[in-house]
Amino acid sequence: MVDQKHQWKAWIYLAPAIILLLVFTVWPIINTVRMAFLNDYSGLQAVGGRVFEFGIDNFKKVVDYKEFVTCLKNTCLLCVTTVPISTILALLIAVCLNSIKPLQKFLQTIFFLPYVTNSIAIGMVFAAMFNIVGSFYGTENEIVVTAGIVNNVIEFFGGTHINWINAGSSYWANIVVMIVYIVWNALPFKILILLGGLQSINKQYYDAARVDGTPRRRVFSKITVPLLSPMLVYVVITGFIGGFKEYSSIVGIFGENMGPPDAPRRLNTMVGFIYDALSTNKQGRASAAALILFGIILVVTLINLQVSKKRVHY
Repeated sequence: MVDQKHQWKAWIYLAPAIILLLVFTVWPIINTVRMAFLNDYSGLQAVGGRVFEFGIDNFKKVVDYKEFVTCLKNTCLLCVTTVPISTILALLIAVCLNSIKPLQKFLQTIFFLPYVTNSIAIGMVFAAMFNIVGSFYGTENEIVVTAGIVNNVIEFFGGTHINWINAGSSYWANIVVMIVYIVWNALPFKILILLGGLQSINKQYYDAARVDGTPRRRVFSKITVPLLSPMLVYVVITGFIGGFKEYSSIVGIFGENMGPPDAPRRLNTMVGFIYDALSTNKQGRASAAALILFGIILVVTLINLQVSKKRVHY
């Protein structure tokens, strides 16, 4: 502990970090709450001297907005599908990596590379993989489609190409592309956390199970998963928090239209809704939407914590 006489030195050392935290974290949160409860708040109009009444009109307009339900549905759908899939895959990959001794560090590096790569750049790569570049007439006047890697693989196995993201594509085809991308992009972080948890488990549990001749499936379900449950809860909670904030991945694949050219905003999310409000100088409505999103994330997190109390083994 710091001596009582020298505590002022500690406060001096902490002062720069505290000031930055107050300016760039605490004050924006307070200001967001303030703007959310000022009816029809607009930054430009506030500079011009307009006084805004206190109320909840911003929340009413957010809920009544015709695109709000679409944004909320897309956000919840992506969360509910990608979090369980990515968590299960990450657990299986982490268990496999933990059991492989040769080239383990090399494989860990490969799996972690997407985590340090720009999400927009990755989205552009995925767009090229799922894209249909175009079509032309062949030598016998048949229509030949120039497809991406994914459609080439489908056709190699005897299937027909699918319009994943171009004009005329279906909503569910777009959702499948986003699920594949988000799951792939979420794996590195979850694998890293779960692999660290696996390596911290006492080897005596596995030695005892080996002596008793316990099948591997039972070892996995009765030893690995229970002892890894704190890390599993952590990656699930952070996965839901990240899933509710999905935006850059959709922009990376579909661009600022957040959907195919003939169906703009089809895949818009809650964060996209907030950015749309900010771009039209409706800061009050954007702040209200941000608070609604915060409330949803808070409720989901509390539910996860409550459920995990009975299933987590510390």
